[in-house]
Amino acid sequence: MEKKAARSDIFSAIVEAPFGAVGVRTSGGAIAEMVYLPASFDEKQATDKIAEKAAKQIDQYLQDPDFRFDLPLAQVGTDFQHRVWKVIAAIPRGDVLTYGDVAKLIRSAPRAVGQACGANWFPLVIPCHRVTAAGGLGGFSHHDDETGFHLGVKRWLLQHEGVQYD
Repeated sequence: MEKKAARSDIFSAIVEAPFGAVGVRTSGGAIAEMVYLPASFDEKQATDKIAEKAAKQIDQYLQDPDFRFDLPLAQVGTDFQHRVWKVIAAIPRGDVLTYGDVAKLIRSAPRAVGQACGANWFPLVIPCHRVTAAGGLGGFSHHDDETGFHLGVKRWLLQHEGVQYD
């Protein structure tokens, strides 16, 4: 139990989700990071108003895939990552683009787009799960194990939004 509690201390809130949980860290009145967590993490009540707002909005999204997040986000990332994240944020629910599609839109390379997706500090808010490989799901959150936890999260999120992938 102590080990689980110690891991939970870094989060301002942990929201239970069908695929496990979402950890939220806040700093300076903004969301500093959102992280997909396995079910071994217990839910944690918000420790501040921003974390409380994030937890409520995550719950709303989990109930309604059309919900749109409105959260203050920390200023992180490179100019290139911001270009990628802007394209990703514009992908409508129920649609996907490939890494190559995004690369063409910003005149870059698919691998660089994949790296920017994996560096996304705010999954769900910037829905990087809506970016896939040309021949399938691709990786997710810098994890590409086809049977792993993170790809299970990606599958769940896409299914939740009406996109079917095997």
